[in-house]
Amino acid sequence: MAVLEKEQLIKKIDDALDTIRPHLAVDGGNVEVVGITDEMKVQIKWLGNCEGCSMSMMTLRAGIEETLKAKVPEVTGVVAVNGISL
Repeated sequence: MAVLEKEQLIKKIDDALDTIRPHLAVDGGNVEVVGITDEMKVQIKWLGNCEGCSMSMMTLRAGIEETLKAKVPEVTGVVAVNGISL
């Protein structure tokens, strides 16, 4: 994937995440796009209270991944590069 294409895709992903961010902000958290793999998996970084939250894995799957797949069909999955791992 060309650099410009990747930048445009990350912009679309970030715009989609803007629909989720208010819900995260209520609990003092946020999320940042770190990158996207060749397999089209979005790499995110938890920020604020989301980083240590025991519910972050459920938020990742049920909230972030589902929203991104619906709004950016190229996305195949989402992985967190920090935070609590199960």
